[in-house]
Amino acid sequence: MNMITFMFLLSLALSLLLTTVNFWLAQTNPDSEKLSPYECGFDPLGSARLPFSIRFFLVAILFLLFDLEIALLLPLPWAVQLQSPTTTLTWASAIIILLTLGLTYEWIQGGLEWAE
Repeated sequence: MNMITFMFLLSLALSLLLTTVNFWLAQTNPDSEKLSPYECGFDPLGSARLPFSIRFFLVAILFLLFDLEIALLLPLPWAVQLQSPTTTLTWASAIIILLTLGLTYEWIQGGLEWAE
């Protein structure tokens, strides 16, 4: 048996052993510490599993989209030094136009309105 096979089998056996020990030793009985409120000391008034608003996710996605746009457009000042800067500027303009059209569409559809 070569060394790589031996190391693989050893790591597999160790992983299985540690996983099995974890299941055996896991504390499944909640005690008073686990059932008490955390950090603030107040009893919870409602469920902590309330769903987020879809509008929140829309704004978060729009933020990520425009953040990505900024990351794509940051190297533009150095595009003038390329052999064909017009190609780079054309692609950058296409990105800006596409994102502007998408933002306009969201605005017309009312996706940016917070009031229901």
